[in-house]
Amino acid sequence: MPHDHSDHPHALLPPDPALRVKALETILTRKGLIDPAALDEIIDTYQTKVGPQNGARVVARAWSEPAFKAALLADADPVLSELGYYGRQGEHMVVVENTPEQHNMVVCTLCSCYPWPLLGIPPGWYKSDAYRARAVRAPRAVLSEFGVSLPEGTRVRVWDSTAEVRYLVLPMRPEGSEGLDEDALAALVTRDSMVGTGLPKTPEAP
Repeated sequence: MPHDHSDHPHALLPPDPALRVKALETILTRKGLIDPAALDEIIDTYQTKVGPQNGARVVARAWSEPAFKAALLADADPVLSELGYYGRQGEHMVVVENTPEQHNMVVCTLCSCYPWPLLGIPPGWYKSDAYRARAVRAPRAVLSEFGVSLPEGTRVRVWDSTAEVRYLVLPMRPEGSEGLDEDALAALVTRDSMVGTGLPKTPEAP
C-alpha cells in the first residue's frame, strides 16, 4: 500500500513558497511562539535598513574624502559605528583597498560570515561549497567566472572572514567619475565589487 502523506501537517501547507511562509507564520503566531510586530520589524530592517546601499555609501565617501578613507583603512570599527553600521555580523570590520597592484577578494571558508550591516544577507553563491573552496585555490578562475579579468601584473589576495573579523573591499574608483557627488558615486558601487568578485560600474557618457 502506498504511503499516504495526507495526515502529515506539512501536507496541509500550500505549495506556493510565499503562502507556505505566511501559513507557518500564522501557525507560530497562534501558538505564541513569535510576535508579528517583532517579525515585521526584523523584515523591515533587512529590507530597508541594511544592505549593499550602506556599503556603497561608505565606499563613495571614501572615494570623495581622503581623510575619511585614511581613517577607514586604519581602523574601520569606530568610523563605521559612528555612521550607525554595526551590530550582529558586523562587530569587527576590516576594510581592504583594491589598487592597480592588488585586487582583494573575500570568502568565508568555514561557513558564510559576511558583513550584514554593510552588505545585507549573503547571496547564495557566497555560501556555496564551490565558492568557499575554489576562491582560495583558484581565485583568478573564480573571478573570470564572475566576469572579472585582471591584468597579469595584478596579484589577487583572498581574505578569509571569520566569526571575529569580517572584510569589506574598497574598490578602485572608476575612471570618468570625477566631479560626481557621493550619491552618484554610490550608484556605481555594486555588492560584488565590495566582496571583490566584481568591479564598480562605469559612469554613463553624458
